[in-house]
Amino acid sequence: MTPRLSFRLQREIERNGSSAWLSAHGNSGPGSSPFSPNSNDHDKARHPLHPLTGLHVYGLPLLRCRNTLIPPQFPSAWIFFQDIAPSIDLLRPLLPHCNPYLRSLKVDCTRLDDSSLDSLLHPSLQELCLRNCADFSGRLLSELGRTCKDLRFLYLSSVAEKRGRSVDVLHLEEMLSGCTQLEVRTLILMFDVSVFLRHSFARVWALASPKLISLEIEYISSVMMTELLNPAVGLHQTSSHPWPSVLPNLQKLCLSVDYITDTMVSTISKCLVSLTHLDLRDIPIMEPRMAFDLTNNGLQQINAHGKLKHLCLVRSQEIAPTFFKRVNDLGILLMADKCSAMESICLGGFCQVTDTAATSCSMTHVSLRWCNLLTNLAVTRLASNADLSTLDLRDCRNLGDEALRAISMLPKLKTLLLDGCDLTDAGLSYLSKGVMNHLVSLSVRGCKRLTDRCISSLFDGKSNPELRELDLSNLPNISDAAVLLLARSRILISELRMRQCPLIGDTSVMALASMQVDENTWCGSSLRLLDIYNCGGITQLAFRWLKKPYFPRLRWLGVTGSMNRDAVEALARSRPYIHVTTQGEELGTEQWDNMEDAHLQDYDDVDEFEEWLLGGGGGEGEGDDDDYEDEEQDMSDAEMEDAVGHES
Repeated sequence: MTPRLSFRLQREIERNGSSAWLSAHGNSGPGSSPFSPNSNDHDKARHPLHPLTGLHVYGLPLLRCRNTLIPPQFPSAWIFFQDIAPSIDLLRPLLPHCNPYLRSLKVDCTRLDDSSLDSLLHPSLQELCLRNCADFSGRLLSELGRTCKDLRFLYLSSVAEKRGRSVDVLHLEEMLSGCTQLEVRTLILMFDVSVFLRHSFARVWALASPKLISLEIEYISSVMMTELLNPAVGLHQTSSHPWPSVLPNLQKLCLSVDYITDTMVSTISKCLVSLTHLDLRDIPIMEPRMAFDLTNNGLQQINAHGKLKHLCLVRSQEIAPTFFKRVNDLGILLMADKCSAMESICLGGFCQVTDTAATSCSMTHVSLRWCNLLTNLAVTRLASNADLSTLDLRDCRNLGDEALRAISMLPKLKTLLLDGCDLTDAGLSYLSKGVMNHLVSLSVRGCKRLTDRCISSLFDGKSNPELRELDLSNLPNISDAAVLLLARSRILISELRMRQCPLIGDTSVMALASMQVDENTWCGSSLRLLDIYNCGGITQLAFRWLKKPYFPRLRWLGVTGSMNRDAVEALARSRPYIHVTTQGEELGTEQWDNMEDAHLQDYDDVDEFEEWLLGGGGGEGEGDDDDYEDEEQDMSDAEMEDAVGHES
């Protein structure tokens, strides 16, 4: 096990830099490392940290590896910049090219550009996640293909989105032809690939590794995707020059497109013979014409090879109220007959689907969003499936309390999403008698008839040890009293959303900050996400309770920035590991950040300050280290006080 550095040694590293620590432990000279090729075995024996399993970087000046503070020169198998956007000056010493152990790297590239490529790209990398690459050009793709030939997992987002940055299909070609080992997990391109020329885009995908099993693209037109899988359609290939099979072993495909069409669905189903997971979402700007829409005929083409386990077809209402108006119960029933072995289905925007078709979805995961013709009877029939673990009925406006009565009897249900349904406090009491004992995630966002009594109805004076995610957003009749009840219940909630609740105010933040799950857990320690955006009663006072040491594990915070701008900026500076959003963005853990428990912000390292706070003063024998900690805390406190005072 990696030894934990002492508190005083941590302070020495923080004050004097890691070079002093290396010198004190036998470093051979300036700029050298005990793990460099020139170091001998005796040197290595004196450094038990060789090589480190990994390094999480939260904020300066401390570098955390779980509970261990380490100097940056030490090589790691993985380095994750989870909660800060590092500068190139920070990256260079942490990512020396002499580190042959580096296998995984995750970086927020907000402050980086093409000049950082030499530091970011290592030949030894097998997993690479680069987020917010707006200031990079297409050279990023080219250099990936030249340098990182052994990549198994690649995630790129927002590439060349900044004005003046360009990306060409030739850059994509060099990446696909170079990264030939993408075989274990996935290739995720979280940017708009429609910027590439259509016909050239289809051509270069013939160079993609045949070992690729998972592909996710943030946005691509349905025509481009069709031609990618069957380029002969766009290039008018003759039978004497057959086009090679593209992505022959692909098992998972996730796309956001302009329109989900019969042609695209049919091409995907026929060409991807190994497909087990299909996720298609579109966001039309207007009602599509017949040629650019999904119909009953297209649904019948799904699962042509009989291997599909997970299916998602969603038409979002984000831009315009558009639906799959050319699909009815017949199309769903015919598709269900061919997909009887599927484990999960997610359908959104099928406004012509009724109870008859909905009850054919007998799976462990069922999502039926924006299906306004569904009634309580359909839910009663769905609930006859005792293996149901996820049920998403968001925006099914005709569902009410009788649906909850049936849902409450499901013995394995873990996730229940009921946004916008016609529910009452009395109806939620049905859940407390059964399903609440094992429910992990519950959302009643926008169920406008709910009041403060919904909390007591849900928990009925009993703590639910399983619940981790609760969404109470857009409930006009819920107030601080409900949050006080929630705090007293001592539920170990990690994600709490209460956006756009006009009666939620400072008292709720104070209650959550003081919430203690048990006698051994510090106040507010369970919350990792808190969304109080546009809550009517939030004032500058709430920001006093958002600073250290309250909410020590908080990583996502949604607030209204326009009226508390200085306080928000001061909070972001004092707690850089928190993602603070002020424009109403939906919060949540992003795809690249899947290390759920390994990197929680741990305040064990500041126990002395916590004891001082709880005890009302300092203890004996604290010495210079505590003075240093207090000085650091006082600076952040003063900054917050100035901001709050200025707003007042």
